[in-house]
Amino acid sequence: MNIVFVMIPIAILFVIIAGVVFFWAIRSEQFEDLDRQGSNILFDEDLPAHQPNKHTDHDPQP
Repeated sequence: MNIVFVMIPIAILFVIIAGVVFFWAIRSEQFEDLDRQGSNILFDEDLPAHQPNKHTDHDPQP
């Protein structure tokens, strides 16, 4: 029964921390543009095209 007196304050502390993090995310505009990040992955051109590996992707000698 004594564990309840420890677990309830810990649970309340977790709820308070989660609330603070949530309201911080709202104030720092983390949820303003949800669609842009989802479409950025489709149009990401930063990586170079696949370069064949000399050791595994070579043509056999004729």
